[in-house]
Amino acid sequence: MVRNDYIPTNDNAFYDWAAKLLSYAAANYERWHVIMPLDMLQALLSDYRIKLERAKLPNHGSADVLGKNVAKTKLVKALRGFVQGHIARNVEVTDVDKRLMDLPIYDRKPTPVSDPTGQAVLSITFPGRTQLKLIINPVGDVSLHPRVYYGCRIYYGIYAAGEPPPKSGVDLRESKFTRRKRELFTFVPKDSGKTAYFSVRYENSRGVAGPWGAMTSAIIP
Repeated sequence: MVRNDYIPTNDNAFYDWAAKLLSYAAANYERWHVIMPLDMLQALLSDYRIKLERAKLPNHGSADVLGKNVAKTKLVKALRGFVQGHIARNVEVTDVDKRLMDLPIYDRKPTPVSDPTGQAVLSITFPGRTQLKLIINPVGDVSLHPRVYYGCRIYYGIYAAGEPPPKSGVDLRESKFTRRKRELFTFVPKDSGKTAYFSVRYENSRGVAGPWGAMTSAIIP
């Protein structure tokens, strides 16, 4: 069972919680417009109760404990599936209902995701022929909230000698999204000796981009 789980880990507390949940759900599932596998869940609860009592006897053996644990695992799996499949996101199940079943109440209001305001800077290494490896780092003290700074879009273009270079990232012809801090670019042999220009922008989880980073360039080996 996971940490901070709504399902109690103590055997007796788990039985009390499961019995309370099934009793309340049995009285309200029609109001929730739920098809409830009541007979199956009650049978699993009864089997667990019998094996729990057997495992608590003074002369119980390892087979009794194993039987209790197997019955508990089956009941946990069935109840978790019922809660997640029919209760947790069911708008007909009120917060009062969940409190009375000792279930967690989650905020249904989505948290807004801010636009990224920080910039990233690129450094370039040369791992092999026709290859450039870009290393992405934030500029300054940027708080990299995982939803605000979900990833980076690297804009790039290849320019031959004598071709006017790009003035800003807006002029770059291609782009690649990444969530990695290191990104390898492998070019075709005919581009060896040309100059690759790069600029990067953070993007949040909604795909909104932040300010452009400084232009970086390197000659493709």
